[in-house]
Amino acid sequence: MDKDQARPFAAALWMTGAIASFTMMAVAGRAIQVELNSFELMFWRSLVGFVIVVALVAGLSRSGLRQLVPTVPGLHLARNVFHFAGQNFWFYGITVIPLAQLVALEFTAPLWVALLAPLVLAEALTRRKLAVAAVGFAGVLLVAQPGTQALNAGHLAGLLAAVGFAMNLLFTKRIMRHDSVWCVLFWMTLLQTLFGLALSVIGGFTWPSVAMVPWLLVLGVTGLTAHFSLTSALSLAPASTVAPMEFARLPVIALVGVWVYAEALDLLVILGAAVIFAANWWNMRATARETTRDTAL
Repeated sequence: MDKDQARPFAAALWMTGAIASFTMMAVAGRAIQVELNSFELMFWRSLVGFVIVVALVAGLSRSGLRQLVPTVPGLHLARNVFHFAGQNFWFYGITVIPLAQLVALEFTAPLWVALLAPLVLAEALTRRKLAVAAVGFAGVLLVAQPGTQALNAGHLAGLLAAVGFAMNLLFTKRIMRHDSVWCVLFWMTLLQTLFGLALSVIGGFTWPSVAMVPWLLVLGVTGLTAHFSLTSALSLAPASTVAPMEFARLPVIALVGVWVYAEALDLLVILGAAVIFAANWWNMRATARETTRDTAL
């Protein structure tokens, strides 16, 4: 994107919406898992999203339902397997470790993108990418604090969620060469509705109580608005401008953890997240310089 055409203030407004959506998603996810497991949660979340996407495509999109036919169905399936797994790990993580820790571990996703891109996109694994990953891992150690506190499945879930989100991003990059955003959202919500239903039935499906219905609606809506807001922000300003805005999600979710769940505000978690962010920033700026140099050549 041309810097002269960037609209950082408008992007910041969209990022405010994204941060609010992700935060509400975490709160709703915790509330729902008092009754339902993560597979059932994902079924209802995806079902609500599927209904909304179909209604919007049918009513607002000029291309209509024709754009929903996938050009690369195998990539859609692979993308959604990883995204579904990542989301389930994330929703599990919010129930067993503090919200700030989970979000800090989630911020390692761009580092996993750098490490996994050679496998998915055939990109080179450079020394700089390995160094970036090493710095990011140092941040993970600050967040998890092994030796000073007991590590549990929640920490592993946070890292696995980040890997799932990274693979989701890599497959999305490949899919967007062929299919529209609406096609991606349609198959995401449809496939993950089916995944959630199948795994819920295997484990014994539980119907939500009436008290859970508002939370399920909140979860379904914020799942779409979060990604729509983030995508809109990226369309209005470069990633180097938007990324620091997303980092604001950590102090917001940390304060929610303190106020709503009486979680301790751990400064080492904030410091570790800052190290992870610095590694991401280093990688992003270096990649931007390489792209500019290659374009000039």
